[in-house]
Amino acid sequence: MNDSGWIDRFIRHLEFERRLSPLTCKHYRRDLQALLAYCEKSGIDSWGDLDDGHIRAYSAECFRKGLSARSIQRQLSATRTFFRYLMREKHVSKNPVTSVSAPKGKKRLPGNLDADRMARLLDISGDGAIVDRDRAILELLYSSGLRLSELTDLDCGDVDMHDKTVHVTGKGNKDRIVPVGSHALKALARWQISRAGMADAGETALFVSNRGTRISTRSVQARVSHWAKRQGIDTNVYPHLFRHSFATHLLESSHDLRGVQELLGHSNIATTQIYTHLDFQHLAQIYDQTHPRARKKD
Repeated sequence: MNDSGWIDRFIRHLEFERRLSPLTCKHYRRDLQALLAYCEKSGIDSWGDLDDGHIRAYSAECFRKGLSARSIQRQLSATRTFFRYLMREKHVSKNPVTSVSAPKGKKRLPGNLDADRMARLLDISGDGAIVDRDRAILELLYSSGLRLSELTDLDCGDVDMHDKTVHVTGKGNKDRIVPVGSHALKALARWQISRAGMADAGETALFVSNRGTRISTRSVQARVSHWAKRQGIDTNVYPHLFRHSFATHLLESSHDLRGVQELLGHSNIATTQIYTHLDFQHLAQIYDQTHPRARKKD
């Protein structure tokens, strides 16, 4: 394709103007490179030649290759955003994705741990810097509902022990202040003492690896999995599960959807509303177990 270089320009726009995360930019590039490969195979010479018929044919080909509805939705979203950028730059005159509907996939509810299993997971025993760090990580994930990248990006100055809050930089570089619970504060205070013996001089990261530098997201995932097995949790546990559990437990107790939206840093309340389905499931279970007209006769 003659104008394939526009992908690089678009990715730079995402990185430096919209300030999206490196991982998000990587996903955009991967999806657009797949579209570029399709265009070259189909003899499409420029982005301006692409029309809605090509987009539908491309989506159908992705489906035949076994891509899920969710993956195709993501690819169409990336293409739609890319063409908005091309139109802004006056390189093309139309967005061929506007009239193309993404396939509907099954709506999956996020998993969560109930309060009892979460308490068991967080009841970590043992001493040493690694244990202190991991305990603080798990407590903070659940206490404040942080995304994994938000946790690993934290610097020491982001936690205000006196004010009992943490300053978080979320998606789209949006800042928010989130409360930190008493158990997490206690674990963080203990970790800060241990951290002094682990962190390299001048390292600003709140959580560091045994090499003394900022801990990676992959390392946190591995440590969460380690402690889930160690504590006998009989389900797949991953960092984002703490965020789901945080939101679900708060909503069950408060029924304040707007408040939970604010704490999670969701720009759209529709994203938060998925947790109302989880709350309804919980209420439906109580109904089935207790209502005279719901209980089955022995």
